[in-house]
Amino acid sequence: MFLETICMLNGRVKNIDAHIKRMRQTGEYFRFEAPELPDLEELLNPGMENIKVKCSIHYHNLINSIGFERYIPKEIISLKLINAAPDYAFKFSDRRELNNLLDLREECEEVLIVRNGYITDTTFSNVVLQKDDKMFTPHYPILNGTKRQKLLQEGKISEKVIKTESLNEYSRIYLINAMLDIEDDISIPIDMIKE
Repeated sequence: MFLETICMLNGRVKNIDAHIKRMRQTGEYFRFEAPELPDLEELLNPGMENIKVKCSIHYHNLINSIGFERYIPKEIISLKLINAAPDYAFKFSDRRELNNLLDLREECEEVLIVRNGYITDTTFSNVVLQKDDKMFTPHYPILNGTKRQKLLQEGKISEKVIKTESLNEYSRIYLINAMLDIEDDISIPIDMIKE
């Protein structure tokens, strides 16, 4: 089973083409035909038209469920560096492998996954690191997220190989995903990344 998380803002679906593309690529890789999405704007629960909504779609060859909930971003003050190599190149519904990493975060709110010495992602987002007025995303993400792809295509961020020992070259780290953009400023100073 797979998961697609889609942002809806003021009753409108955001970046839908990228989500459909990812669903189709997932289906091609796992040899099934991805289901067509219904009109999510028509299905949106009454009273949710003027807020940011997280739409969660669980699917395989058919849509298993579609859920809508008000989106409230997590408060992240610090990140814990964790060496791990989770297999999450596709967005699976089963997130146990990622969620188990949260047990290692100690006093931090979230983990920053390091694979073979390279910075990758958190358990719920891609990351963007700021160096002066430039923004970089790790060249080796755990999941090549739709927001990450969009920002790369727009030229707002660039890919870069980022090793743990070079973190101090950056000033801030931003968390991005379908629900979070750089402008949402879910970010922390680099010195709040703990070893």
